[in-house]
Amino acid sequence: MSNYLIVGAAGQLGIELMLALQKKHGPERVVLADIRPVDHPDAALSTFVQCDATDKEAMADLVNQARPAEMYMLVAMLSAKGEASHLQAWGLNMDPLLHSLELAREGHVTKVFWPSSIAVFGPDAPKNCTPQNTGLHPTTVYGVSKVSGELWCQYYHQKFGVDVRSLRYPGLIGFRSQPGGGTTDYAVEAFHAALEGRPLNCYLESTESLPMMTMEDAVRATLELMEADGDALSVRTSYNLQGCSFSPAELVAELRTQGVLLDVLYAPDTRQDIAASWPNSLEDDAAHADWGWQAAHDTPGLVRAMLAGLSQPAVG
Repeated sequence: MSNYLIVGAAGQLGIELMLALQKKHGPERVVLADIRPVDHPDAALSTFVQCDATDKEAMADLVNQARPAEMYMLVAMLSAKGEASHLQAWGLNMDPLLHSLELAREGHVTKVFWPSSIAVFGPDAPKNCTPQNTGLHPTTVYGVSKVSGELWCQYYHQKFGVDVRSLRYPGLIGFRSQPGGGTTDYAVEAFHAALEGRPLNCYLESTESLPMMTMEDAVRATLELMEADGDALSVRTSYNLQGCSFSPAELVAELRTQGVLLDVLYAPDTRQDIAASWPNSLEDDAAHADWGWQAAHDTPGLVRAMLAGLSQPAVG
């Protein structure tokens, strides 16, 4: 039977994918890897391997041990954090991907998933319904690394036949993890602040709208893409993926509509400059056409899902 390897399993998306793959395939077929343990009780149901994904030999040993059919390479330093350590971010965002693509080229892995981001777009891209194919001129090292990674994915597919698949994630909003250094993470913090009865210190302007998505939708999109017929996939860089879009002020208004009050102190900083260079919304027709993508959560649905999730007892 095939195994499913998640590298970067301790991160926000890694934990969500772990739970989904354990449920779908059984925990014994899921292998987790990271430089630190995975802080969720269900991680104990699967094999965990401590691994530095920037180390080529360590990655080769990991794959030899896990023998995965599918590898989910999630290791990355996000946008805001990456600007403080640009060379470290470049190495962390690129080396693990290249190691994964080489292992797949050598026949050790059948499929690779690697996440891209709305950070690939720059200020010259259309702001509303940003098309799948447009100029990619990012203003952050995170965005530069994601554009480069998309091109490496396409190159390995076209040159060597590697089956690598990717999604341009919007801001991902989940209740199981704390913010992780991304520009869109103010929205995650907003829910925690609201439920704890404290004000939110928001580093974006009140009207700065950005594409967002629940972790539930993001995980479902990822698994649907990985299960899709490879011959039907027309995009081998990375697919645009739209969930919903809102600004900080619109999020506050929707929270109020659902009975939760939140005071906000707006103090835009350098992260506002990053957000201003990104789209307000994405056109994701290729994802609809190629593998039937359809988001389940609009903005009210996202808020309901987050409030419900945060009301559950803490785990881990």
